[in-house]
Amino acid sequence: AGSVRGGPAASSAPRRHRARPAPPSPDPPRSPGRAGPAREPPAMQPRGPGPAEPRRAVPPGRSRARSRGAAGAALLPSMLMFGVILASSGLLLMIERGILAQVGPPPPHPPAGPSRRDGRDSPAELELEVLRDTRNRTIRALCGQRSMPRSVWELPPGQRRTVLRHLLVSDKYRFLYCYVPKVACSNWKRILKVLDGALESVDVQGKMDHKSDLVFLGDMKPEEISYRLKHYYKFIFVRNPMERLLSAYRNKFGEIKEYQQKYGVEIVRRYRKNGGNSAGDDVTFSEFLRYLLDEDVERMNEHWMPIYNLCQPCAVRYDFIGSYERLHADANHVLEHIQSPSFVRFPERQAWYKPVTAETLHYYLCNTQRRLIKELLPKYILDFSLFAYPLPNITSEFCRQ
Repeated sequence: AGSVRGGPAASSAPRRHRARPAPPSPDPPRSPGRAGPAREPPAMQPRGPGPAEPRRAVPPGRSRARSRGAAGAALLPSMLMFGVILASSGLLLMIERGILAQVGPPPPHPPAGPSRRDGRDSPAELELEVLRDTRNRTIRALCGQRSMPRSVWELPPGQRRTVLRHLLVSDKYRFLYCYVPKVACSNWKRILKVLDGALESVDVQGKMDHKSDLVFLGDMKPEEISYRLKHYYKFIFVRNPMERLLSAYRNKFGEIKEYQQKYGVEIVRRYRKNGGNSAGDDVTFSEFLRYLLDEDVERMNEHWMPIYNLCQPCAVRYDFIGSYERLHADANHVLEHIQSPSFVRFPERQAWYKPVTAETLHYYLCNTQRRLIKELLPKYILDFSLFAYPLPNITSEFCRQ
C-alpha cells in the first residue's frame, strides 16, 4: 500500500484527463558532456538557487561531538542499522524462537477505489490507513536515531554511489524515482522515456534498455543533486522481500544465460559437491539463499540487494512509498501527482510474465531448510520492518497445508 511521508494518506482516485503542463525549465541546467559519479560537496552545501547561508559558530565541545558522530555514521555497518529495529520490536526474539508460530500470511491488500464521502471508511480503507501509518511511524523511529544518516552526503561513499545511481530524474516533471529491480522498475523506466519523448508509447515492444535515454542523479554535480533532492517529488515502490528474492531467482537463473554463467556456475561450484560441471542453469533455491547469506550486503547485485540499501529511505526523504501489491492504484496516484499527460498510463503485465503467487512462494519456502531462512532474515529485516511486511510463516503446521 502506498505511504505518504509526513502527510495525509494518498488518494487512489481514478486519474482525470488534464492539459499537459508547460514543462518547467530544469534548474540548475546540466553541464554538457558530464559523466561519472558525483563528487563530495564542499563543507557548505548550497540549498539550490540563491546565496548560501553563513556558517554558524560551533562551540569546541560540540564540534568534537559532531566529528565523532559523523565518523560513527560513516563507519556504521549495515548490521548495526537493523539492530535498532531488532532491539526495539522484538523481531530478534521471534527469529530465535522459530519465527512465527502466530504470524500468518499477509493480510489481503485492499482494492483501489475512491474513498467514501459519508464520513465512514470501509474496512479496506481503514486497513490501508493503518498500514501507511505503520510505515510512516517505523521510518520516523528508525531514521530519527542519532547515528542514522540525515542526507546522502552523510552516507559512506559506496552507499552514496549506490543510491545516486538508482535515482532517476525527470526535470520536465520535477520528480525523482528510486528504481528497485523486481518491483516493476522496467515499466517505470518506460514511463520516464515516454514522458521525456524518447519513446512513443509504453506499449512499444522490444527489449528494455535500462541505461539509454534515462537521467541518473549520480551523473550530476553536487549542487544539482542537492537542489533536486530538496525540491523534487520523490517516490519508490517496494515489495515483500522474500517474494522479490524468489522472483529474482526464477528470472535470473531460469531464463537469463548471462546470470547463469556469471553467478550460477560459481554458486553451484561453491555449495554443491562435484558441481564443477554445471552450466549454472540448475541452481537450487537453497543454494541461492546460501549464496546470499555469505554475501556482503553492500556488494550484492542490485536484483537481490535489500531495498533499504538501494534507496536509503533515511538519507532520502521520500514523499510517497508505493507497493507492488497495489501497483496500478499507487502508480496512478503518482502519475496524477506529477500531472503527467492523460495518455500516459502504467503498462499492463506482459502475457508471457509468470508472477510469483502466494502458492509458489509457500512451496519454495516450505521446501527450504528452516534454519537457512532464519539466518537470512536479518539481512532483509529493515525491508520487512520499514515497509510493514510480515515475516515468512514457515512453521510445520502452515507448511502442511
